[in-house]
Amino acid sequence: GFVAVGCAPARASLDVARAKPGGDRVRWIHGDAASLPPLRVDLVTLTANAAQEIVDPGDWEATLHGAHAALRPGGQLVFETRDPARRAWETWNRESSHRVTEIPDVGPVETWVEVTEIVGPLVSFRWTYVFRRDGQVLTSDSTLRFRERQEAEADLAAQGFVVREVRGAPDRPGRELVLIARRPGPAPRRR
Repeated sequence: GFVAVGCAPARASLDVARAKPGGDRVRWIHGDAASLPPLRVDLVTLTANAAQEIVDPGDWEATLHGAHAALRPGGQLVFETRDPARRAWETWNRESSHRVTEIPDVGPVETWVEVTEIVGPLVSFRWTYVFRRDGQVLTSDSTLRFRERQEAEADLAAQGFVVREVRGAPDRPGRELVLIARRPGPAPRRR
């Protein structure tokens, strides 16, 4: 009885998601929360620390605004973010993160992550992948924004949300914050 809508700015991510079991039952939208078509949903989630990938304050504001606009009155926004107090990036070095994984039909793949720059709440890092069979090396650079709890709550309030709860992630206790916010209004009725 539920309708699921998935939204991502990367077409490749949408292609992967569509191919997963049940992916054909989801309405997929290429874009971001700021460019959603008119929707009225009961729940919006940002998964896999996606909230941290939105580093520009204007983009973050637009994302929260888009999520608020998509929600029915009483609907909820839920997302997780790494707790900056834990300073997770301090273990993002070759010594702590180096792994070798055997991939079928590919062979051993060596991986590690290293911080490349820290500027305020922004932490930039590089993943390195070495395919031992042929020596190919791939790198992937990223930046995350580590928002303090108070900052995240203030950002939500500025976009009209009421923060209902902030709790730890059950599968990563003490490492992440899960924020549950509500668009004011009566709770959506179950059909």
